[in-house]
Amino acid sequence: MRIRRFTPIQKTFHLLLIITFMTQAVTGMARMYESTLFGKALGAPFGGYVNCLAIHKVVGVAMLLLFVCHIIYAVILVLAGKVQSHDSLLPKLRDIKEFFGHLRWMMGGKLPRFERWAYWEKFDYWAVFWGMVLLGRTGLLLFDPVQTARYMDGSELNIALWMHRLEAGLAMGYIFLVHFSVIVLRKHSFPMDQAMWGKDADYKTVKLERPEWIERLENTGKLDGLIVKDSSPVLTTFSYLIGLGGVILGVYLVIGGLMNAHLIPW
Repeated sequence: MRIRRFTPIQKTFHLLLIITFMTQAVTGMARMYESTLFGKALGAPFGGYVNCLAIHKVVGVAMLLLFVCHIIYAVILVLAGKVQSHDSLLPKLRDIKEFFGHLRWMMGGKLPRFERWAYWEKFDYWAVFWGMVLLGRTGLLLFDPVQTARYMDGSELNIALWMHRLEAGLAMGYIFLVHFSVIVLRKHSFPMDQAMWGKDADYKTVKLERPEWIERLENTGKLDGLIVKDSSPVLTTFSYLIGLGGVILGVYLVIGGLMNAHLIPW
């Protein structure tokens, strides 16, 4: 038996975010490492440095539009009263308590009783906001540096470039090392968490990790409406290809970036 944690619209947003983020990661690193064999290999499928730059700009604008669409979607849900307090992704005091409780559990303590969203999921969600604001703003400044230089000093553009690179590196490091580890390496999710894709979430696992959410659904009579059947083998296979393919590519980018960092003309 499985339970639905995400709606089709939320899954679509997530898929589009994966596609745009991975495209930006590959084209961005292809440009940054253009003088290395690693960078040339990344840029070859896109037609080289010039095409990577063009694709990076277009997909960057698409990411910003996707971000705006998500904000509009979230505002509509809130105004329509479809987001209750327990279903909100807003940080709360209990998230801090759950964080330290989780640390105690890792050392042999009792597992915290999570609700619908755990503290790390809220962090993942809001990290996109500050990342998009910083990357989006600096990216727009760098979109046409010649025009931007009419209104900004060249040294400020250099600062924008390095802020863009550092935030992109931080985002890729977190997604590829931390977020992917949560998806793949946790005991109950290996070889990949299916909550977002394919089979949705395993009911027994959710009941173990998020007992307060399950109890609330039972008490309000909403549990039955979220119980779903197993997905088709085709959809499950597709989800593994997308998910694990992204993990492999992310690890490759991290390893390749670290191994070739000394070759970049800083």
